[in-house]
Amino acid sequence: MHEDLIGIGELAARTGLSHKALRLYGDRGLLPPAYVDPRTGFRRYLREQVERARRIALLRAAGMPLALVAEVLDPGGAESVRLLDAYWRGEQSVHEARREAVGYARAVLDGRNPRMYEMAERDVPEQKVLFVRRHVTAEGLLDFLGEATDTIFAHMRTTDACLSGPLFAVYHGIVSDDSDGPVEVCVPTASAVEPAGEIGVRIEPAHREAYTELGKERRDFATMVGVHDAVLTWIREQGYERVGASREVYYPNWETAGEGEHVADVAGVFTVPGTQA
Repeated sequence: MHEDLIGIGELAARTGLSHKALRLYGDRGLLPPAYVDPRTGFRRYLREQVERARRIALLRAAGMPLALVAEVLDPGGAESVRLLDAYWRGEQSVHEARREAVGYARAVLDGRNPRMYEMAERDVPEQKVLFVRRHVTAEGLLDFLGEATDTIFAHMRTTDACLSGPLFAVYHGIVSDDSDGPVEVCVPTASAVEPAGEIGVRIEPAHREAYTELGKERRDFATMVGVHDAVLTWIREQGYERVGASREVYYPNWETAGEGEHVADVAGVFTVPGTQA
């Protein structure tokens, strides 16, 4: 009945892929079996699926995430090549961006004091903020920052609230691939506005902070971890006491700025020992 189909063992033998990988690709919809025996669960494949399995293996060997493989493979021909090239340009850009992070980490591991960022201090007055707070990992951080900002701005439009300062994100815990630290997206406003849904309202106390300015350039998550570490290290070296969570301040020109133009700050809140925070 299924004489034109091949089993998972033969597909594995023809492609060099393990049974585990073939099952994973099937479960992800990349290489679904043409027939699954309802009684035994035995998977059978079309002979032409050998070539698709081969191409999946090549893209995975190039480091492409499973989520992108189907997007690149499905169009076929010149469009698949274009999508592969676009993926690789992005990977090269990320690699270049991580040079900064690697340089900083190398200096720290070598016991040296890397001074890669110029630091300054400033006083920040008390302000009311609308905020959205969630636990996120590094993988979901950028999506959360964008979604939370859109949610808050939409609420402000419906209540005629006005922005009174640059928005910022507060990192109350470590955010990494393994740690889902709580992060707040905060939007300052002097308008009368009430909480709504996941949007809260609170007073951000006046404080003094150390900060470094960032120009517009490609920075991945690893690089930003190094910048945060540099700010907190500088605070400690000055004999100050860290009293608040690290934060990133984003200025309105984030989308329109030219290369190298100041678009954001990384800051740490501190107090001088013997003084009131």
